[in-house]
Amino acid sequence: MKKNIHPSAIIHPTAEIGEEVEIGPYAVVGPRVRIGNRSRLMPHCHLVTRTAVGDDCQICSSAVVGGDPQDLKFKGEDTDLVIGNHTRIGEFVTINRGTEVGGGKTWIGDNCLIMAYVHVAHDCVIGNGVVLTNSTQLAGHIHIEDQAWVSSSCLIHHFVTIGSLSFVAPNSGVGFDVPPYMLIEGFRDSCRVRTLNLEGLRRRNFPEPTISSLKKAFRIIYRQDGKTMSEIIAELEESSLRDDPCVANLLAHLKASHAGRQNRALERFRNGKTRVQPREAEVLN
Repeated sequence: MKKNIHPSAIIHPTAEIGEEVEIGPYAVVGPRVRIGNRSRLMPHCHLVTRTAVGDDCQICSSAVVGGDPQDLKFKGEDTDLVIGNHTRIGEFVTINRGTEVGGGKTWIGDNCLIMAYVHVAHDCVIGNGVVLTNSTQLAGHIHIEDQAWVSSSCLIHHFVTIGSLSFVAPNSGVGFDVPPYMLIEGFRDSCRVRTLNLEGLRRRNFPEPTISSLKKAFRIIYRQDGKTMSEIIAELEESSLRDDPCVANLLAHLKASHAGRQNRALERFRNGKTRVQPREAEVLN
């Protein structure tokens, strides 16, 4: 099928361009870039190198995608950026490739919306259906699970995991793991989980019994003063609430974070060759 490539666009000979792709004026497509079918590159966007873009994506004007990781340890190794299908990347967004010690890839899932001025640093793993709103800044090695929503002007510290279907309120500064299904708000020392993301759960038609189970789990985790996280995890494991798949997912997140398989505890792996894989999460529609 016909491609619509403006004559002022610059396409490297090694780039692979799919069917029905539109490339606007002055866009630059660098070496070893692959563009999926029916994707659109708007004027002045730049796909630097070693970037795979899925089908039906849109990359807006002045976005710089697939640039070198901003990491002092990076010495020019071959690393990649992978972007899924049906994802929209807004104006002036910057997304860096991975680093060798971080696994070599930055991942963006399907059906994501990344709004203007967002920065996604090296080795981030962004799940499916994630929304990152204007001017949010992600440091390296962050994992954002499916259908999470990060509001405008948020700062997320490196190695943080943000759980599935969670909501980060505007102007938050997050330096610790955010459990699934939670609403978090605040900056630095005032940042904490405030409540369940009830609006997000209901918009996605979660059944009321599941929402009720999550409410009970929330009270066990956040409304019992004086209990350690080990005691809270033990109480949830002994409760019938864990029979609900969403509560089981929440419990798995708490256990992974408490055991040091998420968040800042992973910094000890930065200078090694072993990448700790993100926790598998389950999202129910």
